[in-house]
Amino acid sequence: MLPGAVRERALSAAPPAYVYDLAGLGAHAAAIREAVPAELYYAAKANPDARILAALAPHVDGVEVSSGGELAHVRAALPGARLAFGGPGKTEEELAAAFAGPAPVHRIHVESPLELRRLAALRREADVLLRVNLPVAAAGASLRMSGPFGMDAEALGRCLDLLAEAPWLRLRGMHAHLASGLEAEPLLEVAAHVLGWARSWLEGPAEINLGGGMAVDYRDPARRFDWAAYGAGLAALRRPGEVLRVEPGRAVTAYCGWYVTDVLDVKRTHGTSYAVLRGGTHHLRTPAAKGHDQPFTVLPAGDGDGVGGPVTLVGQLCTPKDVLARDVTVERIAVGDVVAFAMAGAYAWNISHHDFLMHPKPSVHYVGPD
Repeated sequence: MLPGAVRERALSAAPPAYVYDLAGLGAHAAAIREAVPAELYYAAKANPDARILAALAPHVDGVEVSSGGELAHVRAALPGARLAFGGPGKTEEELAAAFAGPAPVHRIHVESPLELRRLAALRREADVLLRVNLPVAAAGASLRMSGPFGMDAEALGRCLDLLAEAPWLRLRGMHAHLASGLEAEPLLEVAAHVLGWARSWLEGPAEINLGGGMAVDYRDPARRFDWAAYGAGLAALRRPGEVLRVEPGRAVTAYCGWYVTDVLDVKRTHGTSYAVLRGGTHHLRTPAAKGHDQPFTVLPAGDGDGVGGPVTLVGQLCTPKDVLARDVTVERIAVGDVVAFAMAGAYAWNISHHDFLMHPKPSVHYVGPD
């Protein structure tokens, strides 16, 4: 469903454009915060837009960043926010940046023994979580984290030996993001496995970061992850004194964004109807990356040639992969109509190949609280 304020902005903004519903985002984040009895960090990689970060700030305990660039950006957007620094392949310069500014990074997620040695060589006090990569069968996952992410038991043992020689590094617990695209029940099964494993390695209550991975269904924009069931399950799993932390990204911001463009041409080729749109997957890479049809709403605004029935929506790029939705039935779509693609608030503009063919970049608009 397209909120009224978003519809108005979609029709008034010059295409292509992104429209973000900050009021809707705040309400969604508040509901997540209410449901989840754990520390809630937002994974900035999903969408690092500064206005989105500001809208989320009252509802989260911190922000997870995964590069030196994200670290600098989030520090500038949210001065004083608690930050967790994750991601593989951190350089010496990135690790040093964790200690820059008025306050160091709250937690550093260590991905390998070499990364831990690099961190120890800085001889700065830091609180760390060791990221583990466990062989867990996550039924229904859309993505499983492979070898570059985290450590197995052998590497973890080497890290524990290194920590014994570097008392300025404080081991606070473990981090494990093993899979993405899971509903509440299988995600809780993964959490139970991670918690049992972490408890066998750590002495006494500790911090266990369970990552994100909450399912987002692009086929049904109205269907949401069951945060209430997930929160109840976490409450049952947590032991006294333990600190549990989750780091959702896509499931927080996907629903707050729309990619808005217009129809430049309508044609029929070899029995297939096509609507050629301004822009394309260089602005919204999500459907090409995940292999789905991006949900959309047609806003009648033109009086040019039109078609009805199954239609494939494509962009302006010189590649047959520039497809936003394939063979989706519409009542009518015509030249000049506005098309608003929903669920474009995460892994959309920020992961797209912006400069391919050098088309103009979309403008960005916000509705909701100033």
